[in-house]
Amino acid sequence: MAKIAEIRMLFEAKIKDSLSEKPGCFDTRDLERAKSDKYLYRVLEHCQNNVQLAVDMLYDIMVWRKDIGANDISHETVNMDYLKEGVFFPHGRDIDSCLLFIMKAKLYVKSQKNVEEVKKVIIYWLERIEREEDGKKITLFFDMESCGLNNMDIEVIMYMVTLLKSYYPNMINYVIVYQLPWMLSAGFKIVKGLLPAAAVERLRMISRDKLKDLVAPEQALVCWGGKDSYVFQFSPENRVNIDKTPKHVSFAEDCQSREMLLLSPSKSLVFRNFNERIATQLSITNMEESCIAFKIRTTAPEKYVVRPSTGTLTSKASQTINITVNSGFPLTFVEKDRFLVVSIKIPSTNISQKDLGDLWKATSMKADEYRLKCSTGDVGKSSTKFEKVNDTNSVEFKLRDIQESHNKLVKNLDTVKLYQIFTLFLSFVGVIFGYYAYKNIKNGYCQQ
Repeated sequence: MAKIAEIRMLFEAKIKDSLSEKPGCFDTRDLERAKSDKYLYRVLEHCQNNVQLAVDMLYDIMVWRKDIGANDISHETVNMDYLKEGVFFPHGRDIDSCLLFIMKAKLYVKSQKNVEEVKKVIIYWLERIEREEDGKKITLFFDMESCGLNNMDIEVIMYMVTLLKSYYPNMINYVIVYQLPWMLSAGFKIVKGLLPAAAVERLRMISRDKLKDLVAPEQALVCWGGKDSYVFQFSPENRVNIDKTPKHVSFAEDCQSREMLLLSPSKSLVFRNFNERIATQLSITNMEESCIAFKIRTTAPEKYVVRPSTGTLTSKASQTINITVNSGFPLTFVEKDRFLVVSIKIPSTNISQKDLGDLWKATSMKADEYRLKCSTGDVGKSSTKFEKVNDTNSVEFKLRDIQESHNKLVKNLDTVKLYQIFTLFLSFVGVIFGYYAYKNIKNGYCQQ
């Protein structure tokens, strides 16, 4: 229990020392998780009893859940057609009585799906399962029987793995890959290579005759050779005790009810490549009649050079902030980061650094906060692809390589099918001509 108390203490300190100086920056429903010893123990166990890793993971979970609005995802906010078709659904239990979260891959046709909508459906099911199972472990079940290349989407599978690896602590009992066709084995080798060692130990590639070792026949579907005749039909969740507590918000669009500063851009910093540098600019204007002081912070200070990061402004004065990404960080790595502009009123711009520091401490609770998301421009996206391709050891390169191989294989198979059809047609025509030729020759001999 000492480690649990330490996690809670360090987490509270991290909130105060980072961008999220006020707990309202997170969803209050998520902050309740930090008060639960049970949940903190899950995080600690997930991080192999490393307290600092547990604190960092807990903080990342809070940021991610706030960012996507995890608590407000319901069947009304996701694609109902995707929910009803039964690509993803929970049913049955493994030999350890852990719920099976099933992906029936043969129902998934890659070219017919909006990947972002699919991701929301996955989050919906994970959130629902966590509520209904009260945080118990689940088994991820990939039903790959009768699948072809068009049924396997590495991006979606990796997204599921990433969610369970980073945002749903200690939730996995087994990862079962059932009846995997040999042509898809290369894709799962990539997935396996990206899993942490603890997860690899829980990965099981099984065939129909071995399924009973992990799922009892009474819990296995008939299509798997089991005795359960269940056919999926979607039923909405009965959420009786939804938390109605008003939420505190802290993004830029919600924090500017009292305009001390005018920011341009006001909501999102767009990073682009400029002369082999990834950079952007932010303009801030003092809208007060008095002088103000400002600070600029970021969730990833090791990535950015911000000039100037602090300063003072007289009434109606403006300042341009140059933000540059340090070398070694690809453009796409900025998209999850956030920036914070904090401002306070000061008596004069000639105030000493010591007095200014004391003023920051004394008025920190009265400071105005402006939060900015990060995004990438279209120009940058093309250059990012070039960076990913060059980094042969990166996850992006491996995924891109397997995806390109998959696309080439699909095209080659389509070409082979066309050749087969054409060959069958020529063979048929040849048989017809051969038959008539034989008949004519036979009649000629008979007439002689």
